Amino acid sequence: MDVERLLWVTLGSAIGGALRYVTSQLAHALLGSSYPYGTLAVNLVGSFGIGLIMHLGLSSTLVSPTLRLFLTSGVMGGLTTYSAFNYETLALLREGPWEVGLLNLVVMVAGCLAAGLSGVALGRALVGP
Repeated sequence: MDVERLLWVTLGSAIGGALRYVTSQLAHALLGSSYPYGTLAVNLVGSFGIGLIMHLGLSSTLVSPTLRLFLTSGVMGGLTTYSAFNYETLALLREGPWEVGLLNLVVMVAGCLAAGLSGVALGRALVGP
């Protein structure tokens, strides 16, 4: 095991987790708790970010392999919240109205796919295919 790479992932995960917590707290304070806006925000940003970082890292020399690992497995891994998304969606479906749970599922999946594609598109615009 490469301990240096593990430390970079660990540091990135701590940063991403802290960003997720702050985002969730701000979203709750600003928008309320009727919808998991914080989870949506971090998943959209994370999907965009990982698309951009991976494209730049694999298609150019702008992002080194170590920085790519730090940003994707570390920061984006700590930031995004699939487990929270899953729990919140199940709670919304269970506690009703079920339409809000279904809306959360559709918006999160479609939004994150669109954000990921947008990140790759920006990466292509910056460094080419």
